[in-house]
Amino acid sequence: MKRLFALIAVFGMLLFMASNVVVAQDTTATQASAPSQVDITADPEEQAAAAAEEGKSFHSAIKQKFIEGGAGFMTSILLSLILGLAFAIERVLYLNLATSNTKKLLAKVEEALESGGVEAAKEVCRNTRGPVASIFYQGLDRVDDGIDVVEKSIISYGGVQAGLLDRGLSWIALFIALGPMLGFMGTVIGMIGAFDAIEIAGDISPSLVAGGIKIALITTVFGLIVAIILQIFYNYCVNKIDGIVNSMEDASISMLDILIKHNLKK
Repeated sequence: MKRLFALIAVFGMLLFMASNVVVAQDTTATQASAPSQVDITADPEEQAAAAAEEGKSFHSAIKQKFIEGGAGFMTSILLSLILGLAFAIERVLYLNLATSNTKKLLAKVEEALESGGVEAAKEVCRNTRGPVASIFYQGLDRVDDGIDVVEKSIISYGGVQAGLLDRGLSWIALFIALGPMLGFMGTVIGMIGAFDAIEIAGDISPSLVAGGIKIALITTVFGLIVAIILQIFYNYCVNKIDGIVNSMEDASISMLDILIKHNLKK
């Protein structure tokens, strides 16, 4: 999983760098071609059609807003999204791999106990992925010490497995909070710039403060978008963890019942 997370993070960084190169190239090309684009004899209808065609590109609009929001804060917000998604995707994959059919596993363990004893049941758990199988294995490994020891072992190892399921969620929560915070910081700095412009000019005019206010609003919007995206992943992970933990607890009780019944038959 660590290798998977590293690959996701590297891929995100490469994607981010490639996007920056494209933005820089587009900006340079626009600046170089700006003098040749001024044509006072151009047909107004053609200009309107070109503007409409340009507005159809969602990617171009997002890229333009990214440039207008300022490289500093928009880059930090984008990095928050990339890193947050890396942690979120890693958790989603881990939790899906940790999900198992506990009823089927219990049936296999009970059948193995009946036919081959404890060692056969341990082999079934050893060949099954997921935290439930690991908990069963720890309980079966201490079955000779008595049911009380088995119960304590299952409870203790269940807590360890629950901690492994929660690992990484704090980082997702960090980036959920960090995205809007960076956006609001950009908002404050943009407003400060707008008031500085008013102070220097000694006059209040819409065109004078529009630039600063626009930057402020753009950074806020992108920060909130980052939080919304990561919050969806976070809630999915929390719901998945709750389901796995409930399944672990229910399966552990059933496992103790199976062991008690097996010991009574001996």
